[in-house]
Amino acid sequence: MCDTYKTIKSPASGIYKEKGSRFLAFAFPVSHEGSIKDHLDELRKKYHNARHFCYAWRLGPGKSNYRVNDDGEPSGTGGKPIYGQIVSRDLTDALVVVVRYFGGTKLGVGGLINAYRSAASDALDRSHIIKCQVIDRLKLEFGYQQMNAVMKVIKDRQLDVEDQKFDLECSLTLLSWTRNTELVLDTFSKITGCRITLIEN
Repeated sequence: MCDTYKTIKSPASGIYKEKGSRFLAFAFPVSHEGSIKDHLDELRKKYHNARHFCYAWRLGPGKSNYRVNDDGEPSGTGGKPIYGQIVSRDLTDALVVVVRYFGGTKLGVGGLINAYRSAASDALDRSHIIKCQVIDRLKLEFGYQQMNAVMKVIKDRQLDVEDQKFDLECSLTLLSWTRNTELVLDTFSKITGCRITLIEN
């Protein structure tokens, strides 16, 4: 699996108009399914008189967790073209919702696909795409007398400390770029009195 991935930094919006129908697109960075539901609920409340809320999302550095939803539009005309825009930019941890206000004229299958794709594309074109590292979480346990050696490795390897507990027996939760994890595990395992394990997500 790749040790970096691309996502969007902050929410962005776009719009597409066709034969009186308006397609308002909203792109959000998301890290779990709970926040997806929150964004959808918020949009449904804000645009309560809109006809459709089609969306697509993809989660996780492995990019295998995704969903598309046509919300009452003909099958494959809403969620799929939106998802195609996420895929074409190689994004993950991203949600795109397109809110449709019906203008009275039917667009047909081809017209709908083009409209949802164009609206999603506009929102993503306006978003700030960033590259992120895939991070592993490690649990390190050690005696107080190993503190200096442990802190030197943390500094040398530029590890982030997510959680810490200092007592006679100390424990730290460390964040390591996947690319460096094997080396970090090896380095700590050579310090007498240190136990380090990979925390499964």
